[in-house]
Amino acid sequence: MSVSPFPEINVSPRILLGPGPSMADPRVLKAMSTPLIGHLDPEFLVLMNNMQAMLKQVMQTENPITLAIAGTGSASMEAAFANMLEPDDEILICINGYFGHRMVDMAQRYGAVVHTLSVPWGEVFQPQQIEDALRAHPNVRIVAVVHAETSTGARQPLDEIAQLIHARDGYLIGDTVTSLGGVAVRVDEVGIDVCYSGGQKALSCPPGASPITFSPRAIERIKARQNKVANWYLDVTMIGSYWGSERTYHHTAPISMNYALYESLRLILEEGLENRWQRHRENAQHLWAGLESLGMTLHVHEDYRLPTLTTVRIPEGVDELAVRKALLNDYNIEIGGGLGELKGKVWRIGLMGFSSRRENVALLLKALQELL
Repeated sequence: MSVSPFPEINVSPRILLGPGPSMADPRVLKAMSTPLIGHLDPEFLVLMNNMQAMLKQVMQTENPITLAIAGTGSASMEAAFANMLEPDDEILICINGYFGHRMVDMAQRYGAVVHTLSVPWGEVFQPQQIEDALRAHPNVRIVAVVHAETSTGARQPLDEIAQLIHARDGYLIGDTVTSLGGVAVRVDEVGIDVCYSGGQKALSCPPGASPITFSPRAIERIKARQNKVANWYLDVTMIGSYWGSERTYHHTAPISMNYALYESLRLILEEGLENRWQRHRENAQHLWAGLESLGMTLHVHEDYRLPTLTTVRIPEGVDELAVRKALLNDYNIEIGGGLGELKGKVWRIGLMGFSSRRENVALLLKALQELL
């Protein structure tokens, strides 16, 4: 038997405090080593039923079409736009960071007429701004908003915005990739018609299985389409049949990733949603106070800061890349740099899921104190 010329996998045990992925709980990693079974195996179908029930609890919804897309958060994002948009549909996309621009790109690829509303990166939209935009574009029926903007660390309030949209018989698409599992999302109470997320952030699951839910109103719109969904792989009318009572084969589900998401959801419900949100909030506040004590400035106003993702402005004269490299090489800590308009201007620090621990905050603050 020959010996492979390539080395075994031997990666450093990083402390992941960047914008994602977050660290996975050891129980989640253990679940991934569970032996494979078929994606139509009766035992796997039971697991899917239970995972669907847990997803509904975590997303705070009763939507029948609540499932996990086989892919990262960008796949669930694209599933939202692919299913809700047909050519020449008008959509309003609210841009206050990098992922608003990604929404625009996706919507345009599906032939939509895209209207945009923008505020500076790090700020949030006020309901009056949305209302004015809807009056200016009376044919808009879909509005897309990022609830948790990963590039800026801003948390967008959605309650009043959802009411304005529904008053015009419209639909709200909400990006909760960096909030679900660490911040209250309240899909049904708020009225988010399509809500998508990713496993690799506050759910603390390795990337590869991403929650999404469609309201009954959204499903009715999809059923009334004049054209087939332009993306076969992400067509919820087909995926929904696999996750529904029919169990119609669509694609081979990523078995191990579903094991991981299943266990991550179990961990969330064991901790309790309120307790989990409080843990993220308290650890974030400890981080914010520590950064300010080091003389640093936080980019987002406290009223709208995400507990899961903090942006801190880079002090004048500091080589931001050199600091990140030192954190990685000397302390095994990963944090993120800025994206888009904030590139070179901020660091992005994630306290998500299993990574949101008081000892991680203390270690990072100590390391920054020494490096700065």
